[in-house]
Amino acid sequence: MSRLNDDSITIIQALTNIESGKYVMPAFQRQFVWGTEQIEKLWDSILLDYPIATFLFWHVDDSNVSWDTYFCNFLSKVTFDSRKQADTMNYELTSIDVRTSDTAVLDGQQRLTSLFLSLFGESTIRPNYARRSTGSLTYTKLLIELDQNKIAVDEEEYNSKKFDIRFSEKVGRLSPTQFEIRTILQSRFQNNETREQAIEDEISNVPSNSKEYARNILNKLYHKIFTEKLIRYTEIRDMKQDDALEMFVRFNSGGKALKKSEITMSILEAYWPSAKSEFGKILVGAYTGFGSDFIIRAALMLYGDVVKSNINKKIAEDLKNDWTGFKMSLLNLEELLKEMKIDVSRFASSWNVLLPIIYYIYYAPDYKKNTASIRAYLIRAIFFTYFQSGTTGKLQQMKSNINNFDYEITIEMLDQINDLRVTEGKIEDILNSEKGSRVAGEVLYYLGLDWTNRNFKYEQDHLHPDTRFNDSKPVSIQMDDWHRWRGMRNRLPNLHLLEGRSNGSKNAMRLVDYYNDMNQDQKEDFIKQAMINPNSSLEFENFEEFYEARKEILKGKIKGLLI
Repeated sequence: MSRLNDDSITIIQALTNIESGKYVMPAFQRQFVWGTEQIEKLWDSILLDYPIATFLFWHVDDSNVSWDTYFCNFLSKVTFDSRKQADTMNYELTSIDVRTSDTAVLDGQQRLTSLFLSLFGESTIRPNYARRSTGSLTYTKLLIELDQNKIAVDEEEYNSKKFDIRFSEKVGRLSPTQFEIRTILQSRFQNNETREQAIEDEISNVPSNSKEYARNILNKLYHKIFTEKLIRYTEIRDMKQDDALEMFVRFNSGGKALKKSEITMSILEAYWPSAKSEFGKILVGAYTGFGSDFIIRAALMLYGDVVKSNINKKIAEDLKNDWTGFKMSLLNLEELLKEMKIDVSRFASSWNVLLPIIYYIYYAPDYKKNTASIRAYLIRAIFFTYFQSGTTGKLQQMKSNINNFDYEITIEMLDQINDLRVTEGKIEDILNSEKGSRVAGEVLYYLGLDWTNRNFKYEQDHLHPDTRFNDSKPVSIQMDDWHRWRGMRNRLPNLHLLEGRSNGSKNAMRLVDYYNDMNQDQKEDFIKQAMINPNSSLEFENFEEFYEARKEILKGKIKGLLI
């Protein structure tokens, strides 16, 4: 019967065991598949004091392996392709002497290989154009940036690095503020009497306001490798090879990259086992395109801290205990959007804009009395691309402002937020948005809510056709004016929504011909829906007068949506 021993050692002890051949891998181990980014994030996790998971070792001796049982040594050289993924390669099989090689790694190969390559091994990158067999390779170094001023962390990106750790392909000298991680193995760092001076030498070129940061990083790196016992493992003894294979398959089958919502859902289910099934009941109909992540972020907005984006026991229990109230808020949101004639599916890829509205609806039972302000917020956030960056910070900003205004969204509140305040400059930017841009598409959609039919598909279309501006210049038009017109043709004042089939038939038809082809009722509907000044000439030669007159109409209608 197998016996289990739990223990822990330092990173340097584990890597020394690999170098000496004490640690090997069973022949059934899979290939090394990690890319450079995964290795970088492993070191990032170590410096963030995150655990790097438990390793599973198998003690091998003469009683459980025979002379023809093969193993593999750890890789000491790896080549990454141009996408920074490890080139697939088969391990070289070998028999072992159990007097020196007595430990096989069942789980943890990718992590241990990555650490070994970082500190003891050799890494190269094969350029796109290079042949696999004879092509030139670029040697890489794993570096960490010591100047805190150069580090840019994206708070919006899940699972992003917090330290600037990266493989460099640069040939020659490093940046004066970059440190090659394997340098920490030098004796001057390992010696207690010289380590302090060695660190000071390394940070001599670091700006003064980052020296303490750099000093802490190098000290921490030393302790993570040489002092702290980060390699926690379970060692299985007295286990036959067939059993080891079975255990390996159990530990390594079905592995795949997890989305943030899947990871968060796993945490949530630990506190609320039926969470996934309850979510499934909501994510149908109008909300089918949002997924679990939308529900989780809404829960964080209501019960937790949307900046930290982390489900804990209290948030899970609050969500579970208030599930009926939470669902009601979502249903009320859906109903409100329907009353505004807005299709909720438009937010499937940009649902952050809805979270402040859910928060307001949840805390203000009489929210329907204030739909004008809710609409103004929604339109401003969309037209001004409020959530294009800094999403979590802006969600927290909205949450705080709603709290400060007695749990209401008001025009006064919106005007106090710079990014949501209506200005002539922002309106001008909207009017200058071009065909195909998200802003132009959103503006045309919201301007057409009163007449578009949700059963039809609409497309952005030029009023004066784009092809006309590619033809030769009209004789009556000056060259400077012609250049200006060509710059104006794709902007909002020359764009409108046209139902797909009509767009196909209109194609490159002159605007005046397209209009004259209609009966009187169609002409009236067209002028109204396209927001054209009825006194404007539709002849191409009068394009600029047409453009400016329609621009004024659009400007007034956009202002009406924003306030």
